[in-house]
Amino acid sequence: MLREVLIGKIHRATVTEADLNYVGSITIDEDLMEAANMREFELVHIWNIDNGERFQTYTIKGKRGSGVICLNGAAARKVAVGDKIIIAAFGMMEEEKLDGYQPHIVIVDDNNRIVEQHRGM
Repeated sequence: MLREVLIGKIHRATVTEADLNYVGSITIDEDLMEAANMREFELVHIWNIDNGERFQTYTIKGKRGSGVICLNGAAARKVAVGDKIIIAAFGMMEEEKLDGYQPHIVIVDDNNRIVEQHRGM
């Protein structure tokens, strides 16, 4: 049996931009994507801590070290610059591989700089 599990999470990221006219997605600093084990064009869930919005989009690599978290296209209507969000990627895993598995968790500061990075909750 396959189970859907958390692969990686960026916790309490600050939205730095919202671009309604871009063709959709979320642009994320490449350093953050790597730390959270996220890949470009991967489906991610976005949970807005400030307004309760929950939606999905796909990732695009942003400039490494920039701290960019930019919601693009229709998703830009779900956030405001300065909002705190959680970005989570999920994947399918065979049940027998789940014992001992731990997702990549990345906690950032107000400038989207990594302050904690660990496996598991």
